[in-house]
Amino acid sequence: MKRKLFWLSAVLLSVGLGVNSGQASDLEDMFKDVLKKKLAPPAQPTAPQQPVPPAQPVAPTPPVAVTQKPAEKPADQLLKALMGGKTSLEEETRIGQQIAGNLLGAAPLVRDDSLQRYVNRVGRWVALQTERPDLAWHFGVIESDDLNAFAAPGGYIFLTKGLYRKLKNEAELAGVLGHEIGHVIRKHHLKLLQKSQGIAALGGLLGGKLKNENEVVQNIIGNGAEVVARGLDKDAEYEADRIGVVLSARAGYDAYGLPAVLAEIGHVAKTDKSVSLLFKTHPLPEDRLGHLSDAVGDKLDALAEGQSGAGRFYRLR
Repeated sequence: MKRKLFWLSAVLLSVGLGVNSGQASDLEDMFKDVLKKKLAPPAQPTAPQQPVPPAQPVAPTPPVAVTQKPAEKPADQLLKALMGGKTSLEEETRIGQQIAGNLLGAAPLVRDDSLQRYVNRVGRWVALQTERPDLAWHFGVIESDDLNAFAAPGGYIFLTKGLYRKLKNEAELAGVLGHEIGHVIRKHHLKLLQKSQGIAALGGLLGGKLKNENEVVQNIIGNGAEVVARGLDKDAEYEADRIGVVLSARAGYDAYGLPAVLAEIGHVAKTDKSVSLLFKTHPLPEDRLGHLSDAVGDKLDALAEGQSGAGRFYRLR
């Protein structure tokens, strides 16, 4: 059946995903010949002075106590960064590590090293198409029969074994991972944390009970996979869908991979427990496909057909 829904061509790069071109700014030699030593003329000799009688001893002055401002604790620095919406790469990564650790505590990685290596190769290739190719990206498949995928700040991305089994080829995998990569590069979850009531509540604890960054993050995100299970707003999901299509097309894959997965999920009964969390935290597949179709129009018609990668796709045993 001929597909007629979406498609982002190079024109859909208006999504704002400029890949770093590696342009190197021409740095001027700012210090060349700036500092020149000037020798002062030799001092003129002066007449010898009469010896000065020794001064009378003076009682020593007690030292003045210097009050130093106590160094700000890392926990306070992280909390202030979150409250101000200006987290550094290190802080973003630290938050992502904590969330990923909580998620893996609830659902460990599938014990299949070949699978994990394969998903990381595909994910990192797709991530190279973004403006954040140097992020330390990590991908994994977790033990869960649910149909879902998760992203955490700093480049931590997971999909469930249940969803992986639904995939038919590498292009579909690339589309799913591209969607989650979109959440990371647009910092959707960081923005969700920054808006959370937990930030405001913890703001009153600056300089108080919280002793380290782990405690700050844990108090904000809660336990388990709560932060990724809360769900983002619909606009963030629609944006991630557009980004996923663009990135997979840039990586040389069939751009219809992600829509094919959405269509497949749409065939699952809404009462099926495998999609209960997905449908609770995401717009319905038909709504997502509709928004993709409106965004893309005929913009992919002139794009050469990408690869499905079916022959390379790693099949779970």
